[in-house]
Amino acid sequence: MHIDLRYGKGNYRLELDPGWDVSVIRKPAMPLLADPAGALRAALAAPVGARPLAEEARGATSACILVCDITRPVPNGLFLPLLVRELLQAGVPAAGITILVATGLHRPNEGDELAELVGDPWVMQTVKVENHYARNDADHVDLGATARGTPVKLDRRFVEADVRIATGLVEPHFMAGYSGGRKVIAPGVAHRDTITTFHSARFMAHPRAANCVLEGNPLHEEQLEIMRMLGGALALNTVIDEHRQLSFVNFGEVVESHLLAVEFIRRYAVVPIGRKFATVVTSAAGYPLDKTYYQTVKGMVAPIDILAPGGDLLIVSECAEGMGSAEYVEAQQRLLGLGVDGFMADISAKRHADVDEWQTQMQLKPMRAGTVHLYSESLAAEAWGLTGVQKMDSVPAAIRESVRRSGDAHIAVIPEGPYVVPEFHPNA
Repeated sequence: MHIDLRYGKGNYRLELDPGWDVSVIRKPAMPLLADPAGALRAALAAPVGARPLAEEARGATSACILVCDITRPVPNGLFLPLLVRELLQAGVPAAGITILVATGLHRPNEGDELAELVGDPWVMQTVKVENHYARNDADHVDLGATARGTPVKLDRRFVEADVRIATGLVEPHFMAGYSGGRKVIAPGVAHRDTITTFHSARFMAHPRAANCVLEGNPLHEEQLEIMRMLGGALALNTVIDEHRQLSFVNFGEVVESHLLAVEFIRRYAVVPIGRKFATVVTSAAGYPLDKTYYQTVKGMVAPIDILAPGGDLLIVSECAEGMGSAEYVEAQQRLLGLGVDGFMADISAKRHADVDEWQTQMQLKPMRAGTVHLYSESLAAEAWGLTGVQKMDSVPAAIRESVRRSGDAHIAVIPEGPYVVPEFHPNA
């Protein structure tokens, strides 16, 4: 018997020993939209808490559409042509329409990668497609500060557009509760000062800054305040199933429409489990999320609620682009040099986080819960020492050793990685 785990652009085939008692944790079967293009047109015509896009755009001379960067498997090629055509038909000139890649502090997407991201040659040829650069001061408008003191600076191409649309995938997110909607705007097109403030240790260490949590989550609350300061925006929200087929789409006012999408995905992504496991096997969700070790951390955090104290968490991730940014590498080096407690002491006093050190902070959660093991065929030899986790040459062999160590042959396998969040419920 075997189970396929998402890995790179394909799968990792996990061969299972007959003596293991395997619990495969997946989302329940999700409904699929029989006519995705038709569903999109219907969503644009009957939005949530807003007028139809054709009316919102009437008389406008500019529009800015935000898209997630290459790390998210968003069906841009399906909806961008429809959005652009709606705007053109409403009278917005092609020269006034910008598709802006919401990179946050990630690297820009260019060339063939940008074409892959947009997913439609006509869109590339018809309107401007540009990247957000969080470090370019002049590119941003200063909107003031939140009640918690977060400076709010957003990309002026979005702020100053007559029509503002955020698009994206709504899925569990290990800091902000759920991705999409307001998150595509902040941190998506926010300035470095904004991002590094609400990604600082005081926010990240909050117990409600977690997967599938919105109420009381300080990041979500900051994002909602930023939406009010911005003066509103529209959003197109998508939800996909395990095979990346469209299951849900809506359009409308950014906060209200996003919450409806969250309500939908929550029924599938959060899976109650009645026991904990000494051995948990998962993935980093495959391409494009598992391009870097940086993104792999999301897969480590998602299942820790069902990991028995001191258990083994085994994750497969291709890491075709290596560790991630130079800043992230530096943060990992500090973790290894200072240790877990020393690293936390180092970052806790900062008002602004160093770029990407928040991902290292999030890795501390699974490291404190148990022992993390990584399987990757692409990570360079010199990078392994920076991960802070154990290297696996064989996943089945690592499972056997974990079972031998714990004396428990019950193992959990999560093929889709961080897109599924198992929660421990004793009576489930």
